Amino acid sequence: MKKSKAAAFTLLECLIALLVISGSVLVYEALTASVMANVHYLSDNYQENWLLFSQQLYTELEGSHLDKVEHNKLYISRDGQKLALGKSKSDDFRKTHADGRGYQPMLYGVESSQISQNGHIVTINLTFKNGLKRSFVYAFAHES
Repeated sequence: MKKSKAAAFTLLECLIALLVISGSVLVYEALTASVMANVHYLSDNYQENWLLFSQQLYTELEGSHLDKVEHNKLYISRDGQKLALGKSKSDDFRKTHADGRGYQPMLYGVESSQISQNGHIVTINLTFKNGLKRSFVYAFAHES
């Protein structure tokens, strides 16, 4: 019989190829599970939303004039506009015109809010749907 010199997989090479493929599938599965856990964490992360909201609210209130706190809403004047800030009937904290026209949601997932005023200091207490509680305190400038 004549021996051919054709290249072929040996049993050892075949086993190594199967080991590499199965290892790759296991690594892919673990990375997918890790990504899914991170996506789930970020989608329910009220802490990040709170930090962004507090920065936006601070910027909104900076340079504004305190009009009043009434019916659990904060009424302010800014650049000739009268605005109202407070929790809506749904689950968001929003900014609207003082007369109720238009709205801009600032924070979602809010279960309840309480806004109080002590002189020129306004305190906003928020409770999220997951039980997280946060407070925002802002001191308006005194009028001269």
